[in-house]
Amino acid sequence: MPLVSVNEQVTVFLRFTPSVIGNISGTLSLASTGAQTIEIALSGVGLAIVHNYVTFNQERLAFGGSFNQSSTQVFNLHDDLTNIETIKMYVKLTCPSGGCDEWDVYANVKVRDNDSGELYELGRYITPYWNDNSQLDRGFEFDVTDFKSMLTGSTELRIRTECWNDRGYEVTVDFDYIEGVPDYLYYGISRVIAYDDWSSSGVPYGVDHAFDLNKTVSVPANTESTHLRTIISGWGHATPNDGDGRPCAEWCYRTHDVKINGANMFQHDLGPLGCASNPVSNQAPGNWQPDRAGWCPGMVVPVRIDQFGTSMAGSMFDFEYEYENGWTNDGLNGDSFYATSTFVVVKSNSPINKPVVTE
Repeated sequence: MPLVSVNEQVTVFLRFTPSVIGNISGTLSLASTGAQTIEIALSGVGLAIVHNYVTFNQERLAFGGSFNQSSTQVFNLHDDLTNIETIKMYVKLTCPSGGCDEWDVYANVKVRDNDSGELYELGRYITPYWNDNSQLDRGFEFDVTDFKSMLTGSTELRIRTECWNDRGYEVTVDFDYIEGVPDYLYYGISRVIAYDDWSSSGVPYGVDHAFDLNKTVSVPANTESTHLRTIISGWGHATPNDGDGRPCAEWCYRTHDVKINGANMFQHDLGPLGCASNPVSNQAPGNWQPDRAGWCPGMVVPVRIDQFGTSMAGSMFDFEYEYENGWTNDGLNGDSFYATSTFVVVKSNSPINKPVVTE
């Protein structure tokens, strides 16, 4: 400050960088010999640094008219995961010039596991009737941090919508890599069961089947946290209806069990989600408001996280997915399916291998 200005009123602008995320407040003292000390109140908001990657960009998915229901491409994603706390995925649907598909259809996003060559389901959603999801600023939101070991560098992704007409959707998928302090530095993830390519490739319900729902999981010795990640949604209008008039498995409310070492440990309640309150409400004249069993048209299918009470380090456990018993398909109104994917996720602050899953 020039000497000539010392007795004049001067406005001083301060810029500071918060050391933590969230609301920040403090005091800055300006002191000089022979002068009055000035106290300046500081306040601001610390925002996380976000690295955004757009992958599919208005990719047209449809059936017929030279379009396909799926698209698979390779993208370069964030390289350094050291200080990445969270990874969010967003799926934005827009309508082509001829309009969107009039039906609510099964859809998901998958990532290629380079070790096994399998596609792992990152997230699942049901499209809106007749429209897109433009009522949501960024579209459908998914937390895909569990897959962080796979979502880095050159990454193969697949998008799919079960459209059966040539209108379909334009699909945009982007990822936010959000800086912060990770809960653990290293993640590993393996497929337990994956019957999730299509709504009708799920596990048949109410009939005998040969789908393998029993696995053995070996957990690495340095594991500090273990959980299961499941996505499940029912399809079909098979009879007999439940007492409340609901056919299976789109409508019938059920509670399914996850058995660990032969005992029920976790439950998945496929009950009402409040479809009529869905913010994606521009679905007229579609039948979007009545509650389905654990999902809604124009909404993300919930991810079900089952956290083990201990780290499970170095252990081996038997896994079984058991759908609620007591209902048998009479064959008079088609089939009933549960599209189901389950993954086992391990975490550690030292480099960790993936869990080993055997039949």
